[in-house]
Amino acid sequence: MISAQRYADAVRPVLDRLVDSQAVAVDRAADLIASGLRADGVLQAFGAGHSEAFAAELVARAGGLVPANRLSLHDLVLHGDAPRDVLADPKLERDPAVAHQLYALAAPQPGDVFVVASQSGINGSVVELATLVKRGGHPLIAVTSVEHTARVAPRHPSGHRLADLADVVLDNGAPYGDALLPLEGGGAVCAVSSVTAALLAQLLTAEVVRRFHQAGEVPPVYLSANVPGGDEHNLALESRYAGRLRRTA
Repeated sequence: MISAQRYADAVRPVLDRLVDSQAVAVDRAADLIASGLRADGVLQAFGAGHSEAFAAELVARAGGLVPANRLSLHDLVLHGDAPRDVLADPKLERDPAVAHQLYALAAPQPGDVFVVASQSGINGSVVELATLVKRGGHPLIAVTSVEHTARVAPRHPSGHRLADLADVVLDNGAPYGDALLPLEGGGAVCAVSSVTAALLAQLLTAEVVRRFHQAGEVPPVYLSANVPGGDEHNLALESRYAGRLRRTA
């Protein structure tokens, strides 16, 4: 029977395997991020569809890194000149052309590091953005399901997958199709990639902060805006990156 308890029982070993199997990759990714941030760079995070949750987990939250910027397909309208109805296209993330607009809106500087999340790692916007990132000379960290991406054909004209272009690949541990619990009549329910992506985001944050401490430096980390002094602390840190961090409601 499908139940909350059965899902919880299925998720726990996935999380345990992820912590063990991705330790080396997390270290490598944290090295890239910490080096970029210590060189006045910003962490640029992008995910389309439900992979937006990964970028949201990294950006503008209590206990997170201040110099982090979330890229989103919504930026095409909020910060670009695209008409609002472009967001009504359910296949927008498959269009490589939108990556050029996203990259231009990000306006990356030399020290910036990109982390791009995609369960399948095959859609046009994701692969094209990764291509632009590498062309611009920026480190690229991919968060994807290694199992899923290996079983599906790329949709980008180059034939590349996100994982093919990355300097570091973080396997989110999700199965093909994402959902964990099989149904008797076929198919499955209860996805896991958002859960594992949140864990990966916090593992990265912890390791980046550790590298700042090892260097004898104070990490630029947010306080909760809902504690006394939080707003003042956060605004002071954000001011160091004026014009480089987008913060919207």
